[in-house]
Amino acid sequence: MNTSSFPSRRDFLMAASASLALPLLQPLNALARAKPLFSFSTLACPKWDWATIVKYAADNGYHGIEIRGVLDCMDLPKCGEFSSPESIVRSKKIAEDKGLRIVDLGSSAALHMADPTIRAKNLDEAKRFIDLAQQLNCPYVRVFPNDLPKDQEVAQTVELISTGLLELGDYAKNTSVTVLLESHGDVTGKDILATVMGKSEHKHVGLIWDIFNMWSVTKEPPKEVYAKLKKYIRHTHIKDGILKDGKIQYVQVGKGEGPLKEAISVLVKDNYKGYYSFEWEKKWHPEIEEPEVVIPAYPKLMQQYF
Repeated sequence: MNTSSFPSRRDFLMAASASLALPLLQPLNALARAKPLFSFSTLACPKWDWATIVKYAADNGYHGIEIRGVLDCMDLPKCGEFSSPESIVRSKKIAEDKGLRIVDLGSSAALHMADPTIRAKNLDEAKRFIDLAQQLNCPYVRVFPNDLPKDQEVAQTVELISTGLLELGDYAKNTSVTVLLESHGDVTGKDILATVMGKSEHKHVGLIWDIFNMWSVTKEPPKEVYAKLKKYIRHTHIKDGILKDGKIQYVQVGKGEGPLKEAISVLVKDNYKGYYSFEWEKKWHPEIEEPEVVIPAYPKLMQQYF
């Protein structure tokens, strides 16, 4: 009998070992996938003090907190919780003792304005926030584009925004802080954002993808948005809503018209490692649901996308 066509004992054992190893590869690959990290913006709870904010985050499965304001104080370096070295250390420790990280400081700084005095004031605010972020071990500071003024050429506005980002990136270059431009105001289209970010490429400059905010204005498919902007995206803002009579009615995640499933799917597929930060704009829309309801619900509702 010709046995040359039959596998040898060595070949058989190698094949058997490989087949046994295959089921083990799936869990290993699954473990390599980034765990979703949840945070919420304090826009959701403008009446809560810092201790209450931290408690709700810790009790409801969050990993971080995005600070936009505390007790209606929006200029964070001037808030009691962060206005002195001692208060900064104390506030940071309160969060860290609960296993939480302060992940973003939301400034109001806007970079689109040409007036030198107004521009200097906005850049100064962003720099003060960068200083505070460094003391809090916070990786990000948010700034706005924000508008496309009718009395300025779009190219001039793009240049103002991008040069502002570069100035702030240089200011932060010896820190662990990255300045993030949020897709906001009139600057929400993927193409204009790609132009701005392309002109301001810097190690300490990135982008916040506010998924619903962009889509509600542009209706651009998230896959196209992500493909264009993914190299810049460091952080996301998550919310949902229903467009009715030209106005947005904010609803809990997954209960509106926002393309969150598609957007989060592309993030997960690309192993996005940043935070999915819940931005419930209670500060600006007092009529929407209370933070005691929506903040505990968010991490549970987000599980449908992972």
